[in-house]
Amino acid sequence: MLLTMAVYDTVENSRTWMTEQTLKSLRKTVDWQRHRLMISDNGSCRATQDLYDAYAPLIDSLFLNRRNLGTANALNKAWRERRPGEVVCKIDNDVVWHLSGWADQIALVFQKDPTIGICGLKRRDLDEWPLQTSTNGRNFYQSTLRPLPHEKGEPWLIVEDVNHVIGTCQAFAPALLDQIGYLWQPGLYGFDDALACARAKVAGFACVFLHGQPIDHIDPGGTDFITWKQQHAGQFLSEYFKILAEYQRGVRPIYYDGGFSEQKKGTLL
Repeated sequence: MLLTMAVYDTVENSRTWMTEQTLKSLRKTVDWQRHRLMISDNGSCRATQDLYDAYAPLIDSLFLNRRNLGTANALNKAWRERRPGEVVCKIDNDVVWHLSGWADQIALVFQKDPTIGICGLKRRDLDEWPLQTSTNGRNFYQSTLRPLPHEKGEPWLIVEDVNHVIGTCQAFAPALLDQIGYLWQPGLYGFDDALACARAKVAGFACVFLHGQPIDHIDPGGTDFITWKQQHAGQFLSEYFKILAEYQRGVRPIYYDGGFSEQKKGTLL
């Protein structure tokens, strides 16, 4: 599996400690003989650059961008290095994993059920729940639990079918990526994960959470940077709903080439 992480740590946003905790957790919980990590850095501070030196054995490739490209554009540079048939996982730099083997289990999910396009690990603060209902019956956050096919000696895998897998730890099946290409979002932050799920649904794939592998989102929030990100994403909310509807009506192509055709014309990231 190709693990990819976009990083934007500055002296002002004080996020280096989160990146360090994420890397420390990855080192403990991933079999690096089977998986690889690529980081796309959007111009982080010296302290984070030093982290890359300290964790160099984990990092397969490091992309140093000249400016903040946002999440999707930064990650697409790493996704371009995807090998044929390779699962790709988008991870944020503010998450910790508690059990080893989670990357192996996600890869097994896609093997067990080829109809699954996106598989994520579930944070404790999410609203998806099988008993989630509204006055009108089923709502967006109501989910369904189901076991995957099992053979003796294998781990039992339980997945939760959902409409939206949040991008904290969001893995993509190779068959899905062949149909949708790369990540896309209208601004620098926000909606890339939700739009990817919508594109997966249009392509006929399921979106699920894998249970039994807890993760924690360690960003405490309440900072000027988080406020700015929320306000920035909010500026594109109406555009997000417009694009979402276009995907669902089939009037917008779900495949996106990552903007690399524009680079060939001379637009450099």
